[in-house]
Amino acid sequence: MVSYFVPRARFLLKAGNLRKTIQDQQQQLQPKHTQRNGNLPLVRHFRQLPKNDTSKLANKQGQQPIGKQQTQLQVRRNAISRWTGFLLRWAPMGLCVFGAIEWQLHKFRSIRDGAPRTASEFQSRVYCSLPLRIMSRCWGWLAACYMPNPLRPYVYGWYSSMFKVNIEEALYSDFNHYSSMAEFFTRPLKEGVRVINGKSPLVSPADGKVLHFGSASDSLIEQVKGVSYSIEDFLGPLQTVEQSREAMSYAQALKQKRDGSTELYQCVIYLAPGDYHRFHSPTAWEPTVRRHFSGELLSVSPKVAGWLPGLFCLNERVLYMGHWNHGFFSYTAVGATNVGSVEIYMDSELKTNRWNGFKVGAHPPSTYEYDELLLNAKQHGKQSLQKFEKGDLVGQFNMGSTIVLLFEAPKNFQFDIVAGQTIKVGESLGHIAANRN
Repeated sequence: MVSYFVPRARFLLKAGNLRKTIQDQQQQLQPKHTQRNGNLPLVRHFRQLPKNDTSKLANKQGQQPIGKQQTQLQVRRNAISRWTGFLLRWAPMGLCVFGAIEWQLHKFRSIRDGAPRTASEFQSRVYCSLPLRIMSRCWGWLAACYMPNPLRPYVYGWYSSMFKVNIEEALYSDFNHYSSMAEFFTRPLKEGVRVINGKSPLVSPADGKVLHFGSASDSLIEQVKGVSYSIEDFLGPLQTVEQSREAMSYAQALKQKRDGSTELYQCVIYLAPGDYHRFHSPTAWEPTVRRHFSGELLSVSPKVAGWLPGLFCLNERVLYMGHWNHGFFSYTAVGATNVGSVEIYMDSELKTNRWNGFKVGAHPPSTYEYDELLLNAKQHGKQSLQKFEKGDLVGQFNMGSTIVLLFEAPKNFQFDIVAGQTIKVGESLGHIAANRN
């Protein structure tokens, strides 16, 4: 037993001596002013000691008493650091309390005035100030990343069960076929799973939910029930100088038939994340102008659409205007949060969801700025203008979003849909009723 412990004790003694030697060497390498300070914690907290104690401590360590200016500077720094810590700790809570109070006051004013409970200007600016474009660009990059084969059945299967995706309608029902989330989002469908109604003059351009539809004869049209937006803000200025000089409303100036036999109509279809993300042509028509509004990327879900007035006028959107058999026709793909991009197959020059810097809450008028392209055969050297037939594939979203149709039709045009209805590509949106004379 003794022979076992004695060597270990000698080893511990040698280790202790070695540790002491290393500490002595480190003290010799330290600067002289650090060695003179000695006990640093006491010097750091000298403001907590009386002046006499501070002087005694300095004399005991062989130092001169700390100057009055140095003491005042240290006190100021300590005060600034304390206030900074206080603000960083309690400012978020204060902002939350202020936001809750403002929310309740706006709610009380809306109830008192009998107005719909929509977002105030302050709430709208706060919402638009969120870094939604950065989030959307990050999501677009993540969705385009390669998905390893072992993870595909689990990730895509979870997504399908969460958002009720009918993978059996897809052209490739095997999850392993899709190398990324973006490829899975924009999956094509099997031929024949969407039947185009040949009798109806206007069919659904996408799978989704009908948010709103109806007449658009006034300058303000309904986004959802009780929430309106301006046609001029949504479409932009009139196309020609002659139209702008005419003494009539904006909605009337859009019409191509001025004999009083037609009226403007609108239809809004929302594409949920689980829906088929490609969109088609609702009728035979010919686009002549393309406008790209680089606006916000706010959510276009039904709840947000019913809360934020002018949502479709604020968001980034790609607008095509032209004509069909009954006059004016426009087709708009509206971007939204997490929509990596809006792709139009016929328009290779279109680039959406671009980085526009840290311009937050800058509307209006930044969201009403747009670039315009005339789809003219002479400018592009084409033999004929781009035309669409009913059911033709137009483009795709990289996530769920919204399609807005604004068109001119006879006054006896009647919709075959109801608000909140789930609709598929090719199903009838409306018909032209027979005149009863």
